[in-house]
Amino acid sequence: MPIPRRTLLASGIAAGVGALLPATARADDPFEFVIDCDSWGARPPAGTLFMNAHRTRKIVVHHMAFPNVTDYSREHALQLARDCQDLHMDHNGWSDTGQHFTVSRGGYVLEGRHRSLEGLRSGAAQVTSAHCVGENTQSIGIENEGTYVTETPPAALLDSLVKLSVTICSQYGIHAHNMFGHWDYNNTDCPGIAFYRLFPEIRRRVATTLGTPLADVPARVWPDVFSSNAGAVVATAKKLLINQGYALTPDVYYDGPMIAAIQDWQRTHGFEVASDGTMTDPTWETLGVFLANNDSGAAVEGLQQILLHKGYEVTVNGEYDHDTHKAVQAMQKLHGLIPNGKVDTDTWCAVVGGIVQAEFTGVLS
Repeated sequence: MPIPRRTLLASGIAAGVGALLPATARADDPFEFVIDCDSWGARPPAGTLFMNAHRTRKIVVHHMAFPNVTDYSREHALQLARDCQDLHMDHNGWSDTGQHFTVSRGGYVLEGRHRSLEGLRSGAAQVTSAHCVGENTQSIGIENEGTYVTETPPAALLDSLVKLSVTICSQYGIHAHNMFGHWDYNNTDCPGIAFYRLFPEIRRRVATTLGTPLADVPARVWPDVFSSNAGAVVATAKKLLINQGYALTPDVYYDGPMIAAIQDWQRTHGFEVASDGTMTDPTWETLGVFLANNDSGAAVEGLQQILLHKGYEVTVNGEYDHDTHKAVQAMQKLHGLIPNGKVDTDTWCAVVGGIVQAEFTGVLS
């Protein structure tokens, strides 16, 4: 089971937990496909890197918003890693590369932040990263070279992303249903509309390779957004709270009034009250009201806002119209749900960035 956030934050997070295992590749090394920092010529970190002595809970996938080059060589991949580190250190002011791992368009997998490979080898620790606000101590970040708003990644990149994700899941004891996109937690257009629509298929490939039984996939895995997160998913959660009568500013920020509203909802319904305002599974499941044709109001606006953000042609007017119906059907098809255009709990989960068991039906046994 995933470790609760409070346990994660309270656990011993210390600098230099110790050399867990050497990062030197061997001929029989199952991690030999990862090009480590020394091999691509990384600069030393500009500050202390912190190793978290716990297992990660999820994978967060990104696109780099770099050009979609046609140089698929190893040499280009090494330069890509150096360019990324320079950008993150010299422009962003970070101590090192932000993500744990990078996948080039040619399919080369590179260690990003120093000690990421060390943590992966151990399966018991991860270095604190800088790839996704609120998730940097509890997720493995994978950057994928390119920009995928309208284009999709080349096959070599997707194959390597699957291989790396399988390795991460195996080492950390997580699953394909623990794979999310950057915009499921932060206010960003990353990982791109076209790439994100491949995520159900990527998760299926990872789950199949892992041999995951369908019975081990939960009915729904919701994005556990909390006070450090922002973006379209937060805006939709706010609209669902507004729909229940809470007076909130309808923006993308996880502000104090939103936390108070979530805690009040949890308290009123007898749920555990999250001190950091986490949208827990019971919270999502009770706020996600059933919607269908001719419905209207704040919940419909929240639905339309996130559908629009994910590239569907809808107008945010609060009216469950024909375009909204068609967009919901497209989303349902993408996630293996019955495309009836009616927004039930499974559909809400898929729309806000969660993972539903239906994605894996017919693939896993």
